[in-house]
Amino acid sequence: MHQSSQRSIDLLPLPSRQQVLTVLFATLVWTLLLGLYWKGSYPELLVRTCSSASAALLFYCLLEHWPKKLPQSLPRWVLQVGGVALSIPMALLMVYVGTTKEGEPSFWQNHDQHLGFLAIMVSGILFAPWIAMSALLRQRDEIVREQARQFERERGALERQALDSRLRLLQSQVTPHFLFNTLANVRELVDSASPQAPVLLDSLITYLRASIPQLDSAQSTLGQELSLVEAYLALMQMRMPDRLQFSIDADEKVHSLPCPPLALLTLIENAVRHGIDPSEIGGEIKVCVLLHKGICRVQVQDTGVGLQGLTSGMGTGLSTLRERLRLTFGEAASLEVSAQQPHGLLAEILYPIPEEQR
Repeated sequence: MHQSSQRSIDLLPLPSRQQVLTVLFATLVWTLLLGLYWKGSYPELLVRTCSSASAALLFYCLLEHWPKKLPQSLPRWVLQVGGVALSIPMALLMVYVGTTKEGEPSFWQNHDQHLGFLAIMVSGILFAPWIAMSALLRQRDEIVREQARQFERERGALERQALDSRLRLLQSQVTPHFLFNTLANVRELVDSASPQAPVLLDSLITYLRASIPQLDSAQSTLGQELSLVEAYLALMQMRMPDRLQFSIDADEKVHSLPCPPLALLTLIENAVRHGIDPSEIGGEIKVCVLLHKGICRVQVQDTGVGLQGLTSGMGTGLSTLRERLRLTFGEAASLEVSAQQPHGLLAEILYPIPEEQR
């Protein structure tokens, strides 16, 4: 029995706070206008207008949910507006009959009461449906706005999924290239039979420990990327100790900033393979990370052969990296490559720092 009563209460449509306030304001205006010509007591007028308005609100809310199914030829808004118009005379009649004292003539037999009944009824029938219509229009507009917001949320989620898929595709293009380059470098080191084999092996293990987790990762940090780059450059330095020098200048506070996986390594690999390696005298690679006005600037500068070392493969790798940056950080991210004097290249990545990390 208790559960049945509770279910009935849950199903009972209750007006919202906004609806109650709207009806109270409209009732006050309605009462003040009628009071200009009212010949009876004002409390009596207020009771009758409030009763009529309450009945109209009750019918409006009830017909918003009941009946659940309507004929296609009968829109729900027509039912609600019609219910509001019919509720006014019904409620008013009940109030007039209920307030007539025993032994007194019926209200329709009293000229003043009869005129008062007609005035309240006619004005209510003319006034209340317009309020109901305006409420329905506001409700429809709110539903449309909510649907638009929901559509934007769903579209944003789909766009994010599409971007993630595109990033995964680009990542899958980077991974084989990275692995083949690593294996080729290891083969060269083994073929050279260097007496520093134990140190070489330690550097290789450090490098692989830093790099393997990044291959399938969708997110990375500058700290992880810098560790990977340092291990890679240490490995390459052992392959050509007299021809490669490097330095890394990055403050500790940049280590937590986001960075696409293997993005920095792509620039370092290009500097080694297309700048330092082709040069007879080798060169130096400098890595520098700067922060300025919410922008992270990552610079990779080498003193290799410069633009003459550029190949189509390098161009493809940089184009892929540009797209990965754009998909991750938006149009504000960029990758620029410029020649240095007297020789060498400067590759520079710029992207916005997330608001919560500024």
